[in-house]
Amino acid sequence: MSAPLIVEYFNALPEDALRGGLDWPNTLSIDDLTQTAPAAKTGGKARRRAAVHIFCKQVQERYLEGTLLRLLSMDDPLSRRAAVYALGLLGSPAVNEPLANCLRDPEEEVAQQAATALWTLWFRGDCTESSDRLYRALRTRDVEKALAALHDLLAEAPNFAEAYNQRAILYFRLERYDRAAADCEAVLRLNPRHFGAQAGLGQCYLRMGRYRAALKAFRQALRINPRLDSIAEMVRVLESQPDEEGR
Repeated sequence: MSAPLIVEYFNALPEDALRGGLDWPNTLSIDDLTQTAPAAKTGGKARRRAAVHIFCKQVQERYLEGTLLRLLSMDDPLSRRAAVYALGLLGSPAVNEPLANCLRDPEEEVAQQAATALWTLWFRGDCTESSDRLYRALRTRDVEKALAALHDLLAEAPNFAEAYNQRAILYFRLERYDRAAADCEAVLRLNPRHFGAQAGLGQCYLRMGRYRAALKAFRQALRINPRLDSIAEMVRVLESQPDEEGR
């Protein structure tokens, strides 16, 4: 059986187009809070965008969302990876669950692509205007101004889970761990498969000295995405603690 045409489209993409979103402004480190979307490199931005635009156009001309979802069950890992990439760029919110299931794919590259695709999906949200406002807020160098922009955005789009997540990251950087935890919990109410917010919640609890709650949150993050190596290490450390709060 020949490979789906989407594999040909996928193979034509430059490698740097596969490692992150469309030049997202988010550059916060996993060491600060959790694994976030990889920041795209600055060089070749126009080339990347053109290649991704062509890929999206080709896929939209040939595939429906349901067809892409069916490709996720193919035996060929490259077909699954191409479908995952396309769903991250073009899928509706309904593809969140199938993409999250791909985090457990036996092929490492498919699982990694699924994580990147989910960040792309989450940042896109349900509304282009809200997504654009989120990008603008995160480009603001002044943290307090960025927080104010996110407050305003969430007042108008209270179901935009990624806006809560990005506000949690800012609160965390300001060491406002209780507020960061509250925003992580808001994310998880809206999107229980958000491994970033789940891991972030564990980091907040850890900084607050709530070690048992942190361990529980980290374990849940690994149930969603078993390839969070730094979180797995956190679990091993907490499980090894002799005091009762470490268990």
